[in-house]
Amino acid sequence: MPEPLKNLFSIELITSMANHFAIHHAAFDREAFLSFACANLAKLELKQRSNQILEAIKRGMPDDFEQTAEIMLKSLAEEEVCEKKQDPDMAIGLKGWAIMPMAEFVGLYGQAHFDTSMTLLHAFTKRFTSEFAIRHFFLACPEKTLNKFQQWKGDKNYHVRRLVSEGCRPRLPWGMQLPIFIQQPQLIMPLLEHLKDDSEDYVRRSVANNLNDIAKDHPDVVAQVMADWSQGASTKRQKLIRHAGRTLLKQGHPLALQSQGYLPPKLKKVALSIAENVLELGSKLHFSLQIETCSQQEQLLMIDFAVHHLKANGKLSAKVFKWKRVTLQSGEVLLLTKSHGIKPITTRTYYPGTHKLEVIINGVSVAIKNFELQMNISSS
Repeated sequence: MPEPLKNLFSIELITSMANHFAIHHAAFDREAFLSFACANLAKLELKQRSNQILEAIKRGMPDDFEQTAEIMLKSLAEEEVCEKKQDPDMAIGLKGWAIMPMAEFVGLYGQAHFDTSMTLLHAFTKRFTSEFAIRHFFLACPEKTLNKFQQWKGDKNYHVRRLVSEGCRPRLPWGMQLPIFIQQPQLIMPLLEHLKDDSEDYVRRSVANNLNDIAKDHPDVVAQVMADWSQGASTKRQKLIRHAGRTLLKQGHPLALQSQGYLPPKLKKVALSIAENVLELGSKLHFSLQIETCSQQEQLLMIDFAVHHLKANGKLSAKVFKWKRVTLQSGEVLLLTKSHGIKPITTRTYYPGTHKLEVIINGVSVAIKNFELQMNISSS
């Protein structure tokens, strides 16, 4: 069984932080820091541990933010060692998860010291990430922070370039939302435009995730970006576009589909069959699909399926799943089979009754079949 993520904030990591702070701050009370930061550590989850370390930093560091910033910078590992997997105890400087509470400290208490805070976050992101902490500055002073990102978008360090995209994501998971970019995505589009052909996949994937965030509020904007960026796109950019448009493609957005070559399907025959029309919760839904094209030209087809789950109010709620992408030649017949588990999960409550299976090709519903779901004794 994998080690719980929270254990990355270990006593050993906290001790290493205390050791480095003590080296660069003569008045630092190492024992008081350790006592507070490690208190009841086993009972705390990841974010709770980080917040407790953050509070220990606040208690142990000087009241002068500029002085604290200097101590933090001197405590960091050299930039060239940060890409290596060596030195797990950080004997030669802080990096990795130790940065998380330090960056949050800057986000919370460094807003009156903008330039110094930006220097810190620029350094931190090379050693872990500043994508969460930078959001405090976008909320407090968006124009200044956006201007700083304009400077950083061409940084030689790819972690900094990735921060430019990841840090301004409107709906970053686990991070504070940025209403200004939810409402005005055009403010960050020049940054994404600049980074779309970055040499690092790590950066390009962040650009794609940012666009996917924007698509949740402005689907037409992102669909148009997909269409524009597809013109003369390299293989790497095409991969970015597909990842950026994953939500829109699953939703069947017409322009997004068209930008990827998925036109309305021309089919002569569509036959969907379900092996068992009555299913018990915990078993698998087995089904097959046969399609025959009536087009005189080859067709690029994105075949998805949706399971429409019965809700407590008697209505149905669809969940779309990816199935297959194929190129169908003129007159070709395609036969596909699939098994899909209908099993208990924490994010869904199942109800007995009539459910639906739907096949969607290039955003167009082409076949629907009903099946009955029963609750067996062990799952009810």
